[in-house]
Amino acid sequence: MRTQNLTILLLLLFPFIHVSGQYTEELNSSRPGASQGAFSVGKNVLQFESGFSLGKEEHRLLETETNAFALDYSVRYGFLKEELEVSLMGEFQSNTYSYPTLAGRPDFKVSNFRSNTVGAKYLVYDPYRKMELEGPNLYSWKANNRFQWKDLIPAVSVYAGANIDFTENAVDKLTNPFSTSMDELTISPKFVLATQNNWIGGFVFVTNIIVDRVTTEEPVYSYILTLTHTPTDWFSVFVENQGIKSDFYADQLFRGGVAVLINENFHVDGSVILNFKDTPSRTYGRIGMAYRFDMHDSDEYIEEKGKAGRASRKERKAKNKKEKKKNKRMDAVEDDGDGGDGGI
Repeated sequence: MRTQNLTILLLLLFPFIHVSGQYTEELNSSRPGASQGAFSVGKNVLQFESGFSLGKEEHRLLETETNAFALDYSVRYGFLKEELEVSLMGEFQSNTYSYPTLAGRPDFKVSNFRSNTVGAKYLVYDPYRKMELEGPNLYSWKANNRFQWKDLIPAVSVYAGANIDFTENAVDKLTNPFSTSMDELTISPKFVLATQNNWIGGFVFVTNIIVDRVTTEEPVYSYILTLTHTPTDWFSVFVENQGIKSDFYADQLFRGGVAVLINENFHVDGSVILNFKDTPSRTYGRIGMAYRFDMHDSDEYIEEKGKAGRASRKERKAKNKKEKKKNKRMDAVEDDGDGGDGGI
């Protein structure tokens, strides 16, 4: 209930915007939040995102205390067409925890990958493309800068990936504390439905519905809600709520932080994460960066789908045909050989 109230409050407090997006002149990163936006990085763009976290966990029932270090990473590449992106995402974590014994509280260290996922994301619907083609209302500034019901229609993408989970540490052969599988190597699917609204005033609202590891004995279902605001061209802030449900682990996580654009291809960020339960409680600080190699050479027109797309293509084809006929008639006026001076 607390999560729902927080989300509703945030949505009521902030005004709305729509902005077009796919390839952008400035780096477009999923950091520092955990959600995936609907849009890809752009065709022929290679982007690296990474960060490290330091945190502490305390479990009231088990009486354990854990100091954690985590490294997350993401490699994203857009190819073939603007709507498509492939990626490798993962996280490595090392925990040092202590628990009460007759001899005191000895430390015990474990480390392994929380996740390694290879996948692809595809933009299936982009309402901002149609808005961009229609253009602004030239007669009314107010009409272009007020909330409209169509602003609630988000861009939509789908993601499908494969989790590659290792159940043993390759160095000391300890069991992976972040996995419930007993197999040496487990490959399982991950699916994400991502939506994105770009609203007036520099606000972006992203939702993710996630179905993860459904072929294993411990499937995970979760959602992520992320609200980002960019008050300037180089600075942004965000708040985020993530709900996780599985038999192995369930939680409500809250994140907040900032990102600073150093130049069009590089940004740095900082964030915090916490929850409100004590089995365990979690408090983490996180800093990171994103960098892209921009090899995008030309903008690609993203065709509309369905009946509207066919009508639009037909209209453009007829217009091009008309222009060709007009140019042909202009070229048909031949020189009479007098040099244009009337034979004088």
